[in-house]
Amino acid sequence: MSIDYSEKIPNNVDLAGDRKLQRALESWQPNFINWWKTMGPAVPTEDVYLRTAVDVGREGWASFGHVAMEEYRWGVFLSEHNADRKIAFGEQKGQPVWQQVPGEYRADLQRLIVIQGDTEPASVEQQRRLGETAPSLYDLRNLFQVNVEEGRHLWAMVYLLHAYFGRNGREEAEALLQRNSGDLDSPRILGAFNEETPDWLSFFMFTYFTDRDGKYQLGTLKESAFDPLSRTCEFMLKEEAHHMFVGTTGIDRVVTRTAELMREHDTDDVSPHGGISLDVIQKYVNFHYSVSLDLFGSEKSTNAANYFTAGLKGRWQEERRKDDHQLTEDSSHVDLVRDGVVTTEEVSALVALNHDLRNEYVQDCATGMKRWNRVLEKAGIDRRLSLPHVGFNREVGLFSGHHVTPKGDVVGPDVWEAGKDRWLPSEADKVHVQSLMRPVYEPGKIAGWIAPPSNGINDKPFEYEYVHFP
Repeated sequence: MSIDYSEKIPNNVDLAGDRKLQRALESWQPNFINWWKTMGPAVPTEDVYLRTAVDVGREGWASFGHVAMEEYRWGVFLSEHNADRKIAFGEQKGQPVWQQVPGEYRADLQRLIVIQGDTEPASVEQQRRLGETAPSLYDLRNLFQVNVEEGRHLWAMVYLLHAYFGRNGREEAEALLQRNSGDLDSPRILGAFNEETPDWLSFFMFTYFTDRDGKYQLGTLKESAFDPLSRTCEFMLKEEAHHMFVGTTGIDRVVTRTAELMREHDTDDVSPHGGISLDVIQKYVNFHYSVSLDLFGSEKSTNAANYFTAGLKGRWQEERRKDDHQLTEDSSHVDLVRDGVVTTEEVSALVALNHDLRNEYVQDCATGMKRWNRVLEKAGIDRRLSLPHVGFNREVGLFSGHHVTPKGDVVGPDVWEAGKDRWLPSEADKVHVQSLMRPVYEPGKIAGWIAPPSNGINDKPFEYEYVHFP
């Protein structure tokens, strides 16, 4: 399904065939552009080497070229329609998927779409000033690519709100531009999207851990019986893969440079030599991983059970599961703290769906650890990075209210306070990382705390001029 770029709003949903909807979205468009100008990337650019979606098929779906960011063609792109698609789970399993919103599920579906939509502009706001300290033009370009695609993902959710939820949907679409990350009066809905992203190590951690949560949340919505939501999320997942690539390879390159400095100076503390020590990298892993785990919600959730039973939100790769896809007789074990120790409790599998999704995420995150530890192993360094225990530093779910160390020990408030700066980034750590953040805008050059990438973008060399400045 090719995308029509001749329209004011590029789309592959025949927007011109619904004049009322087209006018509504065109009236929202100036507000979006104003938001982008005021809350989007702060670094002025002439143009950026960006990829733009041209087709929703599996192959050849994007083109590359220098584009002025304010002229980037954001739009509405849904994956191909499957007329034979059936509901894969819940009470209505086997029935045709919905092309309209059933009245009894209207409020729940709108809430799911609003929460997902709220995360998209939030991350742009969090990353707004990062371009001012980009370690290379390659990295600056990747930041901007992530930003414009998060902007397009906002369009995807706004389209659904306008097209299927009437006046309430239009009001929610306006509110998505009125909330701002970290705003005391009108913050973003989810806590992780009100955290600062003040430096590039945080950005790489965010795109590895928090965007990976986005992958799994989109994956559950892709299973939805509401077909327009499913098709929207399926295409968003194609773009989301690049965001996680930026995080995976970014941390890879930080670890590579740290290993080089450790060997060159024969020390674990590379801070005096312009690097980021493994201890600090580990603390950033601990923080961003634990904050991202909170995004999965409580390990026991009746809301998740109700969404599944109704067909609104499935499991990760639902149709590959070898069960009845209804789970009314199944049970699962969730992690929790009881009598001062971490243990498990057997509950209904329906109530444990957030826990099930979180486990998929945890296994996926572990692959990054293996990758980065291979870098250390090849460099002849004995140290290894690791994921902290799932109960560490949690503020949502069954672990909230408890202090759990990275190793999984439940401790009192005094022990937690005494150890916090060993486990999470201290003020001194943040100040040091911030001190390294100096922009490098010369093609082929890179900051001293990170290694260059092994490959450029779209077969271009690292030395390519990915960003042009005014």
